[in-house]
This record gives sequence, structure tokens and C-alpha cells, in this order.
Amino acid sequence: MKHQGKLFFFCGKMGAGKSTMSKIVAHENDAVLISEDEWLSVHYPDQIQTFDDYIELSGRIKPFIKSHVQNILKVGTNVVMDFPANTINQRTWFISLCSELGCEHELIYLNLSDSQCLSQIEQRRIQQPERAHFDTEAVFHHVTQYFESPNDEENLNIVCVEKTAHT
Repeated sequence: MKHQGKLFFFCGKMGAGKSTMSKIVAHENDAVLISEDEWLSVHYPDQIQTFDDYIELSGRIKPFIKSHVQNILKVGTNVVMDFPANTINQRTWFISLCSELGCEHELIYLNLSDSQCLSQIEQRRIQQPERAHFDTEAVFHHVTQYFESPNDEENLNIVCVEKTAHT
């Protein structure tokens, strides 16, 4: 049987640096990078105005994404998914994607404090003004209430990345 690719995915609060890290991990692992933001903006331009819009439309693309990612993994190519794995339910979806194929996975957990994330969100608002309406402290706090840190019972292969104030 041909070697299958490995799936990389990310957990971290809003502003933790998941998208930035996904580009680095994709480059380091010769992987295909698949970005949820890109898929959503192409398929649903200007339709995401609220967090609830995001939840609904993200759910709509997941069946297509799952099939697409599994086909890439089957041919032996690594895949980096810039999709949040910030709740147990989201991580369960990633694990089902892998378990159906029997492929390896790695969850990269960006464990930053709220203040670190808010600082990075502020920088992102400056660098990407088109995101300023969504990248706010209020949205951060709303989204963070749903965040669930990964735990041992989930049987995940976790790489934890912690940033200090100097990194």
C-alpha cells in the first residue's frame, strides 16, 4: 500500500497565529495548504458578516473539504489545514477525516494568553484593514468563550507552541 500523507491542523485562540504558522508548516513539510478563509471568501463573497454566518457557511463547505483533503492524503501528499480546531467537536471532525484513511495527524496547539492574542489582532487590523470589522476585541471575547484546550482524552498527536513576551 502506498504511503499516505500526514494531516496538520491547528488549535489556538483568535489571533494566536494559526494562519501564519500554517504557511510555515506547509513549507517545512512540502504540504498542500488549504485555507478555510480562502474557500469561504471564494464561495461566499461578502456573506460572512457575523460569527453565526461564519458557523453556518463553514459547515456547508466541510463535506467538500473533507473529500478533497482525503483524496490528497491518499496519494501520499501532506496537507496543512488552516481551519480552526478550537473545540472538541471541530477536532473530532479532523480525527474522523484521518481515521477513515488511517493516516497520521499532528495538532499544533498555539497556546497564547488573551493579551498576546489581542496584541496580534491589533497588528493584523493595521496590516489587513479589510479585516478590521471582524478583528475586534468584542469578537475575540465572543469567539473565545467557545474555545476548548485540547486534552489527553482526545488521543491527539499534539505539538504545543507557547510564546513568551519576547517571541
